[in-house]
Amino acid sequence: MTTAGEPRLAPALVLASTSPRRRELLGRLGLTPARVAAPDIDETPLTGEQPVAYVRRLAEHKARAVERASDEVVLAGDTTVAVGRRILEKPADEADLRRMLALLSGRRHQCVSGVCVIDRAGTVRVRHAATTVAFKRLSAAEVDWYVASGEGMGKAGGYAIQGRAEAFVRFLSGSHSAVVGLPLFETRAMLATAGFALG
Repeated sequence: MTTAGEPRLAPALVLASTSPRRRELLGRLGLTPARVAAPDIDETPLTGEQPVAYVRRLAEHKARAVERASDEVVLAGDTTVAVGRRILEKPADEADLRRMLALLSGRRHQCVSGVCVIDRAGTVRVRHAATTVAFKRLSAAEVDWYVASGEGMGKAGGYAIQGRAEAFVRFLSGSHSAVVGLPLFETRAMLATAGFALG
């Protein structure tokens, strides 16, 4: 326990995600997690669940699924792609990836990214960012090229904006980092509130 006049030690950050993209994004804030934990939760959308509610729920469930010591702050995030109210999860196979690319081709969609922080006092905070993205109309050759790259597998909505798919984006309004996997504006504010010095 600290006494009056003693500096309070900075909290240790636990990243409740094994995503290298989220770890890289945290690095842009000058932060390196003290440890990384893999939350084990069911990511199936609930019946009728809207995209914003979905990512906020999953971000919080991921953060709560990780054990936290008294000096630790847990950070978790979740990102999904939605066409209208339809949530596009990670493609199950190549045919599913092609179906998603066909849905995204030539139209706007939403990338919604939720972030949850549980501070040392156990206070839970959840925020989200919604970004509008529009793809060009994809030709059959472009779909074949992207599917063959393997980049879209394991990605929400079947694409990675930080990779080859960025060449398909003709319009983006909102947070680019949120599309990648972690909204940095919201994350920075939440971590500052949790006791991190971020300049």
